[in-house]
Amino acid sequence: MIVPTHFCSLCGAPTSLRVPFGDDLPRFVCNACEHIHYQNPKIVVGTIPQWEDHILLCRRAIEPGYGQWTLPGGFMENGETVEQGAIRETLEECGAEVDITSLFSIYSLPRISQVYMMFCANMRDATFTGGGETLEAKLFRHDAIPWDALAFRVIHAIMNHYIDDAAHNSFSIHIGTILPSSDEPLASHAP
Repeated sequence: MIVPTHFCSLCGAPTSLRVPFGDDLPRFVCNACEHIHYQNPKIVVGTIPQWEDHILLCRRAIEPGYGQWTLPGGFMENGETVEQGAIRETLEECGAEVDITSLFSIYSLPRISQVYMMFCANMRDATFTGGGETLEAKLFRHDAIPWDALAFRVIHAIMNHYIDDAAHNSFSIHIGTILPSSDEPLASHAP
């Protein structure tokens, strides 16, 4: 998914979509200064916050997926590690302080140019609250996950793996790709 870049961010001149010398993909290139405007996937980071035999989920206060449940997560910021981003997003969305224990999953969503990196994390205590993008946060037992009300297919896939791994008390890293279905909107989204 290429987003049009009409003007150069360095000199302001118009750009055109073409394959730059030495490259094999079309890029927006400045017609004046030849600056190449690369577009790369967005990294989404988050956690599966655990408290005893419960998982902390948050109910979205924004579209897409308004009112549906998801894991805390969002886009990485420049200058932070994936772990720092996941911890920050969990605090922002759920008011929960967590300690990351391991990487749990990496999912590619090529149609919307996103990569999800989710981490297992232990909550430091049972304190949590909703944030600006969250209607409410709630701890769910593994047998009470609101499967029909999860916001995104990628979150559903991650939760399926997590519940299965927890049932076998054997956790591994899950890698996969979420391809669009006929009923999935093509707009970009964050968890």
